[in-house]
Amino acid sequence: MSNEIAISTENLTRRFGELVAVDQVNLSVEGGQFFGFLGPNGAGKSTMIKMLTGLLAPSSGNIRVLGVDLATHSVEVKASIGVVPEGLALFGRLTASEYLNFVGRMYGLDRTTTAQRTQELLEFMQLTDRPKTLVTDFSHGMQKKLAMAAAVIHGPKILFLDEPFEGVDAIAAGTLKAMLQRMITRGATIFLTSHVLEIVERLCSHVAIISKGKLVAQGSLEELRAGIEARQGVTVPSDGKLTLEEIFLDIVGGTREADRELTWLS
Repeated sequence: MSNEIAISTENLTRRFGELVAVDQVNLSVEGGQFFGFLGPNGAGKSTMIKMLTGLLAPSSGNIRVLGVDLATHSVEVKASIGVVPEGLALFGRLTASEYLNFVGRMYGLDRTTTAQRTQELLEFMQLTDRPKTLVTDFSHGMQKKLAMAAAVIHGPKILFLDEPFEGVDAIAAGTLKAMLQRMITRGATIFLTSHVLEIVERLCSHVAIISKGKLVAQGSLEELRAGIEARQGVTVPSDGKLTLEEIFLDIVGGTREADRELTWLS
């Protein structure tokens, strides 16, 4: 893991009218980290990713990616990152091969390299059996795998993933997880948002938690776990280790509310 800072924000804020979706967030992600960014629905996660990737301008505050100011070096930053956004944003009237060739060329890869990587990615993602099918006719899971292929075709230094495993079958998810771990081994940084906390706990070494637009926790899983266990009144499980779900619920103030029932199902 590199000690260099791959992503940092200073008082990052985004307003939509009177709504403050992201409120003066100071975030720091070291190079080489598999970083999980968590929060309840509507907490500001997708807004953060859109700002960090240059898709949405902040209302105020600063963003530095790979050591440079995103506001003044947006093209340089975008050439060095990969993104699987919430809405995928694929070109539906192209085939998978046409789409990946287009993306590779837009990133500045030469034709030979683009063609080679396109074929490798299609085989890796198991998308070679329908070469003439348009992307718009793909299933959601197939589109998600294609979006992942497009995000890594140029060998990004940072990969931003917004719910990358949603709608992906277990076999494909296992393949993608292995690929992501290899990217980390080779020095890439991965910034992941997901509501599936078991996946985040299994993959990520560090996490940050946002709630109502404010960053409420940041650190390694062990640091967050130790901070909660040191507080009075927190019951530590018999195995002596809080899960990420328990850490998350404690920090954001949620409860399981196991006894709550619907009146017509009581």
